[in-house]
Amino acid sequence: MKAVGYRTAGPVDRDDALVDIEIERPRAGGHDILVEVAAVSVNPVDAKVRQGSNPQDGQWKVLGWDAVGRVVEIGDAVSGFKPGAEVYYAGSIARAGANSQFHLVDERIVGRKPQSLSNAEAAALPLTAITAWEMLFDRLDVRKAVAGAANAILIVGGAGGVGSIAIQLVRALTDLTVIATASRPETSQWVRDLGAHHVIDHSKPLAEQVEALGIGEPAFVFSTTETQRHLGEIVKLIAPQGRFGLIDDPEMLDVLPFKRKAVSTHWELMFTRPLFGTSDMGEQGKLLDAVAALIDEGRIRTTVSEVLRPINADNLKKAHGLIETGRAKGKIVLEGF
Repeated sequence: MKAVGYRTAGPVDRDDALVDIEIERPRAGGHDILVEVAAVSVNPVDAKVRQGSNPQDGQWKVLGWDAVGRVVEIGDAVSGFKPGAEVYYAGSIARAGANSQFHLVDERIVGRKPQSLSNAEAAALPLTAITAWEMLFDRLDVRKAVAGAANAILIVGGAGGVGSIAIQLVRALTDLTVIATASRPETSQWVRDLGAHHVIDHSKPLAEQVEALGIGEPAFVFSTTETQRHLGEIVKLIAPQGRFGLIDDPEMLDVLPFKRKAVSTHWELMFTRPLFGTSDMGEQGKLLDAVAALIDEGRIRTTVSEVLRPINADNLKKAHGLIETGRAKGKIVLEGF
């Protein structure tokens, strides 16, 4: 089967950074389903792995942790899907990615594709939707108020893939006021269109901009990017006893300044459940179904911003390059082999 992979980690501009290859088609067993992949999207994790993770000698590493497709084979322990079902999912970083014609994934972390979306539109959602949902509702517990705080959340990096879906989930499922950051006219308009009540510029100090809104100190801060750079400002602006969450990988994170305000700090990695086979791993499949329902009800929308065709090494290199600029808005999707 066709796939895209690499044998040596490195920069995206190298000729062999990503290569069109032929590999053996896998077979489904146990809780796995075999999916014929129709579309994939690219996330920052793809670039991070490609830059720094070498496969075993002589092996190909296949990336891709967002996929949409049709079930063609099921393992003997599968109970939730039958061949022919249309599905969407992120998968597990501990296994081969979805940049291949056929892909194995555990049924428990798979959702039914939103019926109202095309394959490309749906492929933009899984990884970012899981990340945003788990952070908002499992880690930050945004439905539980913080005494004395403004009923508001600041989302740093509102125009990125995770920020774009987080804004919508907050608007659809809570009564929180959404403050999102963006630094360019086009990204500022993007986050407004997604439902942000207020937009502030993350290229400038955050605390004074939040104060100028006149709504008080936000109960919650969700940092999707450049946390180390913004941490001092977040300490200033967040409410006492507030809850702070992050998903990026700062080289150093000194959270001691949060102690005076008793601010709790929460990490989110959407791969944790499949990586460790947690007893609640199936919650990811359930939340993907919930997101699909919100989509089909018209309460949230896809975050796709660009579609490249077909799924091949050249187009994946383009997508990786765009992701690495840190200036992409929404999600970049590839469709069709």
